[in-house]
Amino acid sequence: MAYKPKAPPVMAAPNVIPMADIMLVLLIIFMVITPMLQKGLPVNMAKAENAEKMPNADRDDAIIVAVTRDGHMFLGSREIQLNEITGEVKDLLSNRLDKTVYVRSDARAKYGDVVKAVDEVRSAGVENLGLLTEKPQGKVAPPPPPGGSD
Repeated sequence: MAYKPKAPPVMAAPNVIPMADIMLVLLIIFMVITPMLQKGLPVNMAKAENAEKMPNADRDDAIIVAVTRDGHMFLGSREIQLNEITGEVKDLLSNRLDKTVYVRSDARAKYGDVVKAVDEVRSAGVENLGLLTEKPQGKVAPPPPPGGSD
């Protein structure tokens, strides 16, 4: 009688533990990387009801000047002094057709600091200047006025 090897029994349930491990590792990676995706310096921008959309401000090559609450100024993610803004912006705009610069200001920044930053940007020969704001979240429209029909 010849020896006939037996196949192992068929497993009915798939093993999902390795897949769960991979998913948890990916979740941790995304949780660590997501805060780093914001371009420029994070500031709490002012809220505006009638804000105009500026999709070009999210581009990688957009020039963004940020003014923080304590008066520090940043060009992109690099801190810069007020008197250096004009020269740096001129250098960045020299080879560009789109001469738009965006200013992100903290809602609690001093008005004078923001005006000084805007003046320095304008003196660099900027054609278009965008002030970035946020739309208020969760605001419900007021009810319509009561009708006068009786």
